[in-house]
Formats: sequence, C-alpha cells, structure tokens
Amino acid sequence: MLYKTLSAAVYGIDANLIEVEVDVSGIKTAEDHFHTVGLPDAAVRESRERVRAALKNCGYDIPPTNITINLAPADIRKEGSGFDLPMALGILGAYGGLNKKDMSDCVFVGELSLDGGLRGVRGALPIAVEARGKKIARLVVPEINSREAAMVGGVQVYPVRSLVDVIHFINTGNSIEPVKVDRDALLTSAQHSLVDFKDVRGQHTAKRALEVACAGGHNILMIGPPGSGKTMLAKRMPTIIPPLSFEEALETTKIHSVAGVLDAGVGLVGVRPFRSPHHTISDAGLIGGGIIPRPGEVSLAHNGVLFLDELPEFPRNVLEVMRQPLEDGTVSIARASMSLTFPARFMLAAAMNPCPCGYFNDRSRECHCTPPIIQRYISKISGPLLDRIDIHIDVPAVNYKELRSGSVPESSAKILERVVHARDLQLQRFKGDHIYCNAQMAPRQIRSYCDLSADCERLLERAMTQQGLSARAHDRILKVARTIADLEPVPQINPKHIAEAIQYRTLDRTFWA
Repeated sequence: MLYKTLSAAVYGIDANLIEVEVDVSGIKTAEDHFHTVGLPDAAVRESRERVRAALKNCGYDIPPTNITINLAPADIRKEGSGFDLPMALGILGAYGGLNKKDMSDCVFVGELSLDGGLRGVRGALPIAVEARGKKIARLVVPEINSREAAMVGGVQVYPVRSLVDVIHFINTGNSIEPVKVDRDALLTSAQHSLVDFKDVRGQHTAKRALEVACAGGHNILMIGPPGSGKTMLAKRMPTIIPPLSFEEALETTKIHSVAGVLDAGVGLVGVRPFRSPHHTISDAGLIGGGIIPRPGEVSLAHNGVLFLDELPEFPRNVLEVMRQPLEDGTVSIARASMSLTFPARFMLAAAMNPCPCGYFNDRSRECHCTPPIIQRYISKISGPLLDRIDIHIDVPAVNYKELRSGSVPESSAKILERVVHARDLQLQRFKGDHIYCNAQMAPRQIRSYCDLSADCERLLERAMTQQGLSARAHDRILKVARTIADLEPVPQINPKHIAEAIQYRTLDRTFWA
C-alpha cells in the first residue's frame, strides 16, 4: 500500500517542500528490507533505525516487510533528521494505522528519539515560510521549534512532543492548539540592552566617529593601544543602530535558524546581531561553506555588526574573502552539487593596535618598534580591504582625569535619536532606489546627492593629492560627508563636513606610507 506525507528540506536559507512516499509490500520477509531513495544523506539513511525503534516503543510493531521510501523530487539532495516524523507517519499510514488518507494540507517535520519523543530541527522558520507560500494551512513541528515557526503568519503551527501526540492529532483531532505569538510585543521586548554608551569615559572623537558610522551604515576601523576601549566601544554599536523592523528580524532569524544558533525559547532575533569571531577562524567559518554550504559569521551578522578584534592577526586569505560581502552584501558559495547565495549585509567594525607592541605614539608607554616593523604590521591588511572601510579612527588611551570624571557621558538613547533622524532622511532620499543608507550609494547616487561647492572641491582635491587617495577612498569620503551633513541636518555638504570625513582616513595619511 502507498501513503504520502509532506515534509521540507532547507537549502541555504530557503526551504523546498518534499513529498515523502512510502510503499509497503504485504509480503513478509526473513530480513528487514527498508530502502530510502531520493538522494538521502547519511542522517536520512540512518533514520530507518530511529523510525523502527520509535514505532516499536510507541506500541506499533512493524513486521519485517519490504518498505520503500521515496523523497521527491529525487534530484535534490536531502539532509538532516527532520524526515523521521513524516517517514514514521507514512509507514503507519501504509499499514492502515491512520484514519486520514489524504495529508496534503499539512507539513510534518521532526527528529524522532528511540522512545518516540520529538527533538528539534534546524530551519523551522524557512519551512514555515515555504508552507505559507505553497498555501498549506498546517505545520506540525517539535514543541521546541513552535515559537520560531509561529512567527510566520498565514500558517497554523501545531507543537507536538511525541509521535503518539501526532498520531492522536491525525486520528482524533485531539486538543493540540496552534501556537499564537504576539510578534510586535516580542520584538519590542527584545530591544532592551544591558550595555550603554554612558558607560564609556572619554573617547569623544571615537564616539562621534561611531555615531557617524551607524548613521550612514559605514564600516569603521579603530586604531589604538591595548586598554583604550576599542572593544567596549564596538560592543555598544548595536545600541545606536535603528531597531530591527519585523521584516529584518524575520530575515535574520532565518539565517540563525538554518545555522542552528537560534535561541528556541525566544524564537525571533529581535536585536541587531553582534558577531565577534576569534582571529583563528578559517575562511569557511567566516564566509560560510561545507559540502552542503552553511552560513558563516558574515551571514550571521546580517543586519547587524561584525566585529573583528586584532584585525592584523587574522590570516590574510581570511580577510580577503570579505571583499565580496563588503561590496555586494551577499556571499555566493559554489560546490559541485549546488551553488547557494547567503545574505551578508552588515556593518564591519574592526580594531587593531598601531604597532606589534601596541604603544606607538602612546603618551605613557614607550614603543620599541622600528618603522619597518610598523609598516610590515600595517601592511598585513591589504589596500583593497582598507579602501572598503569608510572610517579609520584613532582611539588613544584614556587619561586619569577623564576616567575619574564625575560628568555623565551621553547615553545611547540620545545618540540613537540623532541616528534615527539621519536614517529617516536617507530613507526618504533613496525612496525607489532600493538602498537604505548612505554607505550603499552607487556612483550614480553619489553624483546626485553629494554635490560640492567650489570650496569643498578644493579641499577634497588637496587631500587626494597630498595623501594619494584612491578613487574608492574618494567615494568613501563623499559618503561619510553626506552622513555628517545628515546628522546636523543640512541639505548641502559644507567644507567642514568634508574636512571631518577626511580626518576619518587615518591609514591613508602619508604618515603610514
């Protein structure tokens, strides 16, 4: 007898519906013949042992017969343990253990434990999105994945704890209620942060640079001695970036769900991600990869901040793979079996010492590094990568008076007000251009929205000539100047805006040559 159920497989950050066809012959055999076809991976092939044990321990003893399971379409590779539940239901249905003959209005996903319990799976959110897109009314998932899947409107999500619960749900329509979540309340409650810029003493110039960076979505590099507060400043960046919209939160949650790093108790990434990988990370860990490609750190930081501390300590080949996501906002990973594209639109915040010992130009400590040593240290970061970082800022050590000052520094909330106002101006300016901040401006938008007076032209020309700036650095200066003008706010870029933007190109100055 043949019985069909629906499940789903995740590819990249999207899901495809999979039809699970189970055929059971009525002929008993001396040995167990259980075949799974349709390009299953090892985890799917191993499901035969989990499914048989789960059925037996739930009171359903399956006789040794020929069981053939086809996962259609057969030309797409299937991976993961989420097919356990639909396989078990298909076997029961083929033996006549389910009252309903047609289950085309419901998608089943879940990993079975040997006692029939259900464990969570990756990618419940994209599976719910796919079910809604295919107009399938119901989705049955393990209880731990239910809040995540319920974030998607338009599909009823039923939480289940065991195979027995699912069988009773199908046969008797028992009282399993679909999960309901208040998405707006959840998003609002997630905005609370434990860190604040009022905790940072001194560093007024660095705070101003971070405000400009967050207002325009610019990448930033902080250069300073150990203990000057670079990491402390970077960790507070998400508190002055405009809050996530629900669409952004949903897109970010999809990535975290597929990667298996989502907090199942919350079900939604409600705050801007802040990812800080160690400098020993591989290029695949940073950019993503694997036989079946998985998101890397640049994708996990999508719509948030990627912080690279001790930037020169990262292997050069690891840093160079960031060129594409910094430029395009996406990562394309090609393998023999498939090619996937992950979103990777993030703000890069990086920190480094000015020299190997860390105390070059420090007023309190002596530096023993020679100019060639300093030059070799700086040159570990390639010119093309530095060109893609809009702002380079010095972060000097904080002196004692600033550290012990009784004045209360400006809070993140006040800085956020100015940043949000500047972002609103940019959204109005770029309406219809499919860009959302000044950092995303293409040359056409730069020519349209960064018109310069004669004084600004002379100032920029002098800086280009004296510092030997590249064409890309020229565009970065104009983008940053446009953001500084938006923070005031004024419609026209003035010489003081250009001058401030030029000062944010520390590593382009002739001093480092």
